[in-house]
Amino acid sequence: MPAGRILLVEDRDSLRRMLERALGEEGYAVEAAGTGEEGIWLLGERTYDLVLTDLKLPHASGLEVLAASRAAQPRTPVVVLTGYGTVAAAVEAMKLGAYDFLEKPVALDDLARLVQGAIGGQDGEEVWSVPGSPASPASPAIVGRHPRLRAAIRLLERVAPTESTVLLLGESGTGKELFARALHALSARRAGPFIAVNCAAIPESLMENELFGHEKGAFTGADRRQPGRFELAEGGTLLLDEIGELSLAVQGKVLRALEERTFERVGSGRTQRADVRLIAATNRDLEAMVAAGEFRSDLYFRLAVFPLELPPLRERASDIPLLARHLLAGIARRHHREPPILSDEAAEILAAEPWPGNVRELGNLLERALILADGPALRPGDVKALLRPAAATPETGERETIRQALIEADGDKRRAAEILGMSYRVLLRKVREHDLGGVPRYR
Repeated sequence: MPAGRILLVEDRDSLRRMLERALGEEGYAVEAAGTGEEGIWLLGERTYDLVLTDLKLPHASGLEVLAASRAAQPRTPVVVLTGYGTVAAAVEAMKLGAYDFLEKPVALDDLARLVQGAIGGQDGEEVWSVPGSPASPASPAIVGRHPRLRAAIRLLERVAPTESTVLLLGESGTGKELFARALHALSARRAGPFIAVNCAAIPESLMENELFGHEKGAFTGADRRQPGRFELAEGGTLLLDEIGELSLAVQGKVLRALEERTFERVGSGRTQRADVRLIAATNRDLEAMVAAGEFRSDLYFRLAVFPLELPPLRERASDIPLLARHLLAGIARRHHREPPILSDEAAEILAAEPWPGNVRELGNLLERALILADGPALRPGDVKALLRPAAATPETGERETIRQALIEADGDKRRAAEILGMSYRVLLRKVREHDLGGVPRYR
């Protein structure tokens, strides 16, 4: 019995024959197609354990083959071959659901390992953590089986061992800091510090001092030298979260630290070396900010060396029951309690919610549910009582979530920000965006 059925789509005859032979020697049954159109037709006629396709094909592209495979056989992993070796091609394919990619010329040992891993693990790991390490704050667990999440993890694994700057994109609460910590834990800098800065939580007037430090006497009250975050992250990784909140003036200094690997403390003329790997994260559209003159284009292009987009929870709803049970176990440990059983019916209710606050909002609700639980199980009524009114779209869902948090906090925006798990500055911006500031109860 063959180890698995593989569809190989490659237009170059010599490479197609070589790959077909190599995979056959590994025990796989291989069916080959010479055009994208033929590959798409075969996907409609037969089932496969893996699809291996070139990106550049006649009559239909490799991305079209990928899309056809995802539509016809969504659980079948797809590996793409690229002769370009470009990050853009790999990112696009993996964002569309590819399992992984291989660069040409193909190393047959790498191919064999990748195919074995893809076919052997088709169901996907439920909980991913840094290989060889138990899940912990320094080596975090990422939970879910959805193809978009798995694609993001595969990209994480690809870029982590490099020194490339990574730009994490995603809505608030999607796990950007979790991914940043995993990038650090898988890097050559793992023995160094991981320093995270929430740019939205620091007043603009203090940001330069926070990032670059100051000398004694640099300003009134500066009675001693203080290192900044770039200095504290020496030899390690620096995460600038909510980087879209930086002023243009500070953006220029961050750009210099990135390009020249140098900086000066406030009040000092001595240039210091910045030996850090930078990871930036944002929930804002930086390209739109560049167009509006709110973000420096040169810094944007320097940051976006390797963009990695994290899907919102509503777009991987099938992961919610699994994620909710994982979160409940962690919350219960923190409160020194036995984790309650989440009933299937309650899990289905959670999976149907839009979760504009994403994983953070889900975790907050589950913590309240655990505290209020009367028995060993969480049932539909337990979670329904804590859910805020449903909304038609994510945007109105976010507005309603913020409105309800403000009501719950009796109009205190700082307390509402704590309830929502976001910074005060971000909440103020969202209150303005959703026109919630004019309601008399809010202060």
